[in-house]
Amino acid sequence: MGNLVWHEYSRYVSLTASVYTVWASFWGLFYRKFFWDFIGGTLRNPGGLQPSPNAAIFITLIVKVPVIQIFTMMTAFFMIALEFPMPQLKQTMIHRSIVLRIVMLVLMAFMAILFYQGTNGALWSLIAAGCYARAQVLGETMEDAKNNKGKGGRA
Repeated sequence: MGNLVWHEYSRYVSLTASVYTVWASFWGLFYRKFFWDFIGGTLRNPGGLQPSPNAAIFITLIVKVPVIQIFTMMTAFFMIALEFPMPQLKQTMIHRSIVLRIVMLVLMAFMAILFYQGTNGALWSLIAAGCYARAQVLGETMEDAKNNKGKGGRA
């Protein structure tokens, strides 16, 4: 048996989570629902669960104008371009940074968990961020990083 290469495993989980989050954000544009509306809400006989007035900002940013879904989709597209890697990003320091990936995955998870369709993508994003953190602790470096080290993008 071999050793688990954590950053490679994280890359596959992150790609899966990012594609799922793009898909969830797409559906979140059409079926808008604030996921945490049941906390502090009022249950009414005709009308169902009414969200708490404290959640008005989330209702505005998710239900009335889908800002959170659009920003989550853009973050997920950036993660796909970073993980797959897009040719323009492959030779850059951004592509070699594991810490940037951890921060972006946590940000994507935070935004995706706010709307109903994004909860699974948020969960897998947190798992990928945890696996990247494990790779960082173990001192793993990416093969592309080893091959590109010292080769600045000079013309």
